[in-house]
Amino acid sequence: MSPIERHLAREETEEPMLCVSIHDVAPGTWDECARLARAMRQVAQIRLTWLVVPRYHERLDDEGPMRRGLDAALAHGDELALHGYTHLDTARTASGLRQRFLRGVYTQREGEFAALAAEEARERIALGLEWFRQRDWPVDGFVPPAWLLGDASWRVLPEFAFSYTTTFTRFHLLRQGRSVFAPSLVYTARNALGRALSPLAASAAARCMVQSPLMRLSLHPPDVRHPQLVAHAQRLVERMLATREAVTKAECARRLVARNLASGTVL
Repeated sequence: MSPIERHLAREETEEPMLCVSIHDVAPGTWDECARLARAMRQVAQIRLTWLVVPRYHERLDDEGPMRRGLDAALAHGDELALHGYTHLDTARTASGLRQRFLRGVYTQREGEFAALAAEEARERIALGLEWFRQRDWPVDGFVPPAWLLGDASWRVLPEFAFSYTTTFTRFHLLRQGRSVFAPSLVYTARNALGRALSPLAASAAARCMVQSPLMRLSLHPPDVRHPQLVAHAQRLVERMLATREAVTKAECARRLVARNLASGTVL
């Protein structure tokens, strides 16, 4: 590699990044997910990461429109990631107060991998990957529903060929066993108080992380029902694009690995 090529490669890996992801992608949520994507692309033709749930809430809806849409997204340069299998927490009710709150109240029993036994976690991931394979869709990442991963699920993940996973506060490079602090900016659309306060919290977090190598914006289907949340997300993306490049999560993982290997530092 010539000195100029090395310089350009270093610039690419060191440029601050923005990852915009659309969660809970499934046939039953497709219309809202597609509307979110269109809203983001009114700002710029950025590459998105779609977090796809093979059997969302155990429903078997017609997946034709979603498949056509995601095929087009891949052709655009977007990424598809595995986002659980059913997006439902069916494990035994937690005994501790913190876990009862996280699993029952905060996530409304949607943290599918929060408390699964290793065998069940392994089976669900394998089923999800087979579902992707049948549709000829590539998959590099696994993002657990509600960003919750129990100890058993953490132990199982290295058995699969994922390059990354994300929790609420960190982006994890699975093959390297390292992570970078990158809290997700997210909206609470389910109640009026959340709709009023979560944009303020997202803006404050964005200001605090202005020097961070990575910022993440996570959108969910209910967000699109509230124009004020969509408008805020558009403004946020527009501001961040002034200093950052929007990349998929898979591309982000690749760049973080390259940056880490180049610097020799722990992320």
